[in-house]
Amino acid sequence: MGKEQKHASIFELNGVPKLSQALPLALQHVVAMIVGCVTPAIIISGAAGISGPDRVILIQASLVISALSTLLQLFPIGPKTGLHLGSALPVIIGVSFAYVPSMQAIADGYGIGAIFGAQIVGGVVAILVGFCIKKIRRFFPPLIAGTVVFTIGLSLYPTAINYMAGGVGSPEYGSLKNWALALFTLAVVTALNHFATGFLKLASILIGMTAGYIAAAFCGMVNFTSVTEAGMFQLPQMFHFPIQFELSSCIALGLLFAINAVQAIGDFSATTSGGLNREPRTDELQGAILGYGVTNIFGACFGCLPTATYSQNVGIVTTTKVVNRCTLGLSALIILCAGLFPKFSALLTTIPSCVLGGATVSVFASIAMTGMKLVMTEEMNYRNSSIVGLAAALGMGVSQASASLSMFPTWVTTIFGKSPVVIATLVAVFLNITLPKDEPKIRHQEPNDIY
Repeated sequence: MGKEQKHASIFELNGVPKLSQALPLALQHVVAMIVGCVTPAIIISGAAGISGPDRVILIQASLVISALSTLLQLFPIGPKTGLHLGSALPVIIGVSFAYVPSMQAIADGYGIGAIFGAQIVGGVVAILVGFCIKKIRRFFPPLIAGTVVFTIGLSLYPTAINYMAGGVGSPEYGSLKNWALALFTLAVVTALNHFATGFLKLASILIGMTAGYIAAAFCGMVNFTSVTEAGMFQLPQMFHFPIQFELSSCIALGLLFAINAVQAIGDFSATTSGGLNREPRTDELQGAILGYGVTNIFGACFGCLPTATYSQNVGIVTTTKVVNRCTLGLSALIILCAGLFPKFSALLTTIPSCVLGGATVSVFASIAMTGMKLVMTEEMNYRNSSIVGLAAALGMGVSQASASLSMFPTWVTTIFGKSPVVIATLVAVFLNITLPKDEPKIRHQEPNDIY
């Protein structure tokens, strides 16, 4: 008889654990990320006027490329001690909401091809950041990163509200039925977040969306035509969508890629400190960001929107202490399989806009509050308050009144007027560099001080 195979613990970074232990935890990660992974594709397809099979392909690419990007981060390519792609750290990669406001503006002005062209440029920018990570990192302390994330969350609120009302352009936009379903979905999500525990709390958005979807089906708002027309199995198609390099779009997304490349350090630091009780090494961070850049270039060619690390999955790692790479790799394989079956992707396109809005408004609120928590890690003195306040005010203000830039060239409006993130970032970084830092307060001892 052969020697019995010894399985690794799920709390070990390396090794293969028992499938019975790994599968439930892998599914936990899938549940936490799958809604967030496909929602940006649904939103951007609406902004770009994409429907039918093309919409299915956009969602399919989101799942497949996110899975492959996760596998690259878990199991890097290249020598362990030299330059490599990937971090070998326990993280999950998915399509990021951080790019949605800018992508909506680009899709509205130039079409989906300009997004993918700008994404390729952004991937190159991320690679450059990876090579210069030590020098660039100091320009993005928690105060600046938090301000950017906070502004992203705020800028996504109108998107959620428009979806809750039924989607702009819908004949029933703003109807009582749309609002009732949206608020019902939101109520389920909120109740599970605050009163449930364990799996139910973790899957609150998925369960809330499912409840809203069932209610919408009873109201006759679900059309399964796209599901019946979709094929059973299909590989992602390279260059299905055109790639267009438009200068202002490339600048806008390139800046966001630089910010998110640096911001990803926070997620990698959180997962190593929370799950492995150490800080990430420089070579791990460099490999992570290089992999992030390369997979986004690769993803743009296959129709996948920009990806990033998923903080909710980092939270699972730090809470459960399950850091085994094979366990998270199993999550990626499940997502990959889901993406290879177009009927599953087509089913996701049947979710009514009001249900999607009711489920995601809490996600957008969470993004804004995550940014605020980052900001609050630093002392909110007059200097720091000015940086956050002015950056958010100018970013949100100009984007809400983009007509104020009508006398400028079109490219100025595209970069600075359509999304608040670019202005907020530039203002925050500039003020953080130029404004004098407060002198440390010296406490003078009084005669009647009691110690």
